[in-house]
Amino acid sequence: MESIVVRGGLKLSGEVIIDGAKNSALPLIAATLLAENGCSRLDNVPDLRDINTIIRLLEGMGADICRQGGRLEVTTSAVENCQAPYELVKTMRASILVLGPLMARFGKARVSLPGGCAIGARPVNLHIKGLEMMGARISVEHGYIIGQAERLKGADINFDVTTVTGTENLMMAAVLADGVTVLRNAAREPEIVDLAAFLRKMGARIEGDGTHTITITGVEKLLAADYQVMPDRIEAGTFMVAAGISDGDVVIKNAPLAAMGAVVTKLQEIGLLIEPLSPEEEDELHKNDKLLSGVAVRVRRGSAGLRALDVRTMPYPGFPTDMQSQVMVLLALAEGTSVISETIFENRFMHVFELQRMGADIEVEGRTAIVRGVAALSGAPVMASDLRASAGLVLAGLAAEGETVMSRVYHLDRGYAGFEKKLKALGADIRRVEENC
Repeated sequence: MESIVVRGGLKLSGEVIIDGAKNSALPLIAATLLAENGCSRLDNVPDLRDINTIIRLLEGMGADICRQGGRLEVTTSAVENCQAPYELVKTMRASILVLGPLMARFGKARVSLPGGCAIGARPVNLHIKGLEMMGARISVEHGYIIGQAERLKGADINFDVTTVTGTENLMMAAVLADGVTVLRNAAREPEIVDLAAFLRKMGARIEGDGTHTITITGVEKLLAADYQVMPDRIEAGTFMVAAGISDGDVVIKNAPLAAMGAVVTKLQEIGLLIEPLSPEEEDELHKNDKLLSGVAVRVRRGSAGLRALDVRTMPYPGFPTDMQSQVMVLLALAEGTSVISETIFENRFMHVFELQRMGADIEVEGRTAIVRGVAALSGAPVMASDLRASAGLVLAGLAAEGETVMSRVYHLDRGYAGFEKKLKALGADIRRVEENC
């Protein structure tokens, strides 16, 4: 087992490049299962634990996958095994995303019920209900979802609760269905728009992505296509917080600013300056990094310091739950009292107890956290409970007095590629060490 050791108090400065979005790359890789022939080439794929898991999952089904840096070449014409085993699915909830493509192309699937971060119930009943409305016969036996269908049929599906993976799964299931499928109360996340764009390049007919009503007209077959994964808006937001919490001066390159409205607005209200580079500076960056699709911004703390404010997590375009722990750390050092309301996951305040060990003044009442700003945090041994909590604890370590040691680093590796290396390049005193048993 490994730990990350952070010695706080240093101001970050320099440039950091944002990688491709994990939450976009995973469904895109799953979507390659829909191609009957050809090789799909995905660029800007991040080097993450979760990406490696879904690669192993598809390879176990018979896919031929070649990875060269940020490019992934996937050929799924020889796929025959329609099973996603527990050994892989238990480590990553996104493995459920193979269910829709398998049912669409092969009319059968055997997918283990998923695992992942312990941040609350994220039931897959909406996925199952939607597939049943499309004519699939679904049963759950011995921890596996087992599906069968001659050919899926278009249906009018209204989600009881907005679900990102449910929207993605049923959108992929519908592209090869007979007739028209309408997904109502669909999620609007930018990663869903990214998936829809890739599916259209494969030959799918999709309209309305980015809205609450998505219409998919089924086609006979899809072919492999080339696509570039969008930049990771959560990683970009995390480094914005890193610049602010360390009172640093950081240029963040390849930030998907158009998809970050709620995050940027809140960070600016807290007291961060987030400024686009000049056109000349932007042009110079893109000369050197031709694959970058985002923009570059300079992030600093304003002269007035950090201010308290209220934050409420919401589905996109609201403030993302995946940025809640990072912003909580920033508010823990802000002047005044903030209130954070978590509306997405019921157990996503588990990092609060670790922040309290570092001197944060935070009180939890159900799904609400009351954060009273303190003058300073102090380093302490802490333990990550989930992916985003791990990022928040590292950020707290950057600002804390003394040394912070965070265990359970494997959570961090699921969603951030070379996180400590990027921070070290910006001037942080941070290293990864082997834990003593």
